[in-house]
Amino acid sequence: MNLQEIYESKVVTAEQAVKKIKSGNRVVTGHACGEPTDVIAAMVANCEEYTNVEIVHMVPMGKAEFANKGMEKHFTHNAIFAGGPTREAIVEGRADFTPCYFSEVPELFKKGYLPVDVAIVQLSPPDKNGNCSFGVSNDYTKPAAKFAKIVIAEINEKMPKTMGDSFINISEIDYIVEVNHPIIELKQPKISEIEKAIGENCASLVEDGSTLQLGIGAIPDAVLLFLKDKKDLGIHSEMISDGVVDLVEAGVITGKNKTLHNGKIVVTFLMGSKRLYDFVDNNPMVEMYSVDYVNNPDIIAQNNKMVCINSAVQIDFMGQVNAECIGQTQISGVGGQVDFVRGANKSKDGIAIMAMPSTACKGKISKIVPILDEGSAVTTGRNDVNYVITEYGIAQLKGKTLKQRARALINIAHPDFRNELIIEFKKRFKCEF
Repeated sequence: MNLQEIYESKVVTAEQAVKKIKSGNRVVTGHACGEPTDVIAAMVANCEEYTNVEIVHMVPMGKAEFANKGMEKHFTHNAIFAGGPTREAIVEGRADFTPCYFSEVPELFKKGYLPVDVAIVQLSPPDKNGNCSFGVSNDYTKPAAKFAKIVIAEINEKMPKTMGDSFINISEIDYIVEVNHPIIELKQPKISEIEKAIGENCASLVEDGSTLQLGIGAIPDAVLLFLKDKKDLGIHSEMISDGVVDLVEAGVITGKNKTLHNGKIVVTFLMGSKRLYDFVDNNPMVEMYSVDYVNNPDIIAQNNKMVCINSAVQIDFMGQVNAECIGQTQISGVGGQVDFVRGANKSKDGIAIMAMPSTACKGKISKIVPILDEGSAVTTGRNDVNYVITEYGIAQLKGKTLKQRARALINIAHPDFRNELIIEFKKRFKCEF
C-alpha cells in the first residue's frame, strides 16, 4: 500500500476508536493545549463499557469529565499536575496525584513504572512522507505514543506543524480520527501593577545574551514587558506564550549567543493564542523536543547565562519553596521548576529566580512565612534556591546563613507583615533582627 492507502486504512470515527480501550487499561492523553478533545469526549460518552480505566495526564485544559462525580467506577484519574477541572476530584479522593519531575515523566513510561496501554494524541496532518507533527504538545506526549501498545491520533487540520524532534509516522499510529477544530487557547492574564514591579525586578537581573526559561501567567508575561531594551536573548524553555512573539518581532530574541541550539527557540510545549500557533507553524526558528531532553538539567546547563524564572505559593525563612500546595491540598504540581532551577544553577553565569507577589488572598496572607503550612510539599529545596523576588525587591540567598536568609526575605515581604515576621525571627534565632 502507498502512504495514502495506509492512512485511509486507519481512519475511524472517535466512537469506533474508543472501543479499543478496555477495562483496566492505562490511558495517557495529550497535554495541555494539545488535548485530543474529540476522542476524550467519545471515551467519556462510552464510559458504561469501562471499569477502572486509569487516565494519566498533566495540565488539564479541557473539561476532564472523566474526573466528574459519578465517574469513579469507570475512570480513575492519575494526575501528574493538578488543575482547575481535576483539583476537586483529588481532594475528594476520586482521583490521585503522582509527584514527579516533569523531565522524568517519559522514564515512568519507558521503565514500566506507568506502562502505557493506550496513548491518545493530537497531531498535524501528515506531510508527503507520512510524518505528522505533535504540534503544540511534544513534552511527554510523544514518549507516551512511543511506548504505548495502542496509539489513537486525532489528526487536526488546525494543528500547527512544529519543527525539531516533533514527528511520528502514520505507520506508528493504530487509529486515526480526523478532526477540524481550533486548538485550545490560553487566555492572556491581566498584568497588575504588582506583577509589573516584579517583572521589572526580574528583568534587572537579565543580561544581554542571556537564555531564558519562562513559565505561565502574569509574572512571566510582565518580565517580557521589561526586556525590550535587551539584546540577543535566547529561549530554552518548558513552554512559551504570546509575549515571546513580540520580542522576536522586535529583534530582542535572536538566539545568536546561545551556546546550545544557536539561533533556535527550544521548547517542549506551547500555550497561547492562535497568534502564537501561527507563529510556530512551519517556523524553523522554533524547535520542539520531548521533555526528557528540554527539561534535563544537564542539557539546560549547556546554555551559558541561563535565567530561569518560576513562581511559588510560599517561601519560608530557610528558603524552602512550596509551589504546588495550599496546606494539604494539591493545586498544581512540581512541573519543570526543579529541572530548570538545577539547570540554571549549573549553567555558566546562570541565575535561578523565584518570583511571586508578597501576599495572597487580596493582601490578607503573607507568602513569605516562618514555616511552610502544615502538610504542604517542599517543591524546591533550600539548597537550590538563590534569588527570590517580590514587588518589594530582590533577596539573594546562596551562600547566606539561615539568619541572613530570613532577614533578606523579610526585607522583601509586604510591609503589613514585616513586624510579625520580625517577631517570629527573634523567637526562632534568639537574636535581634
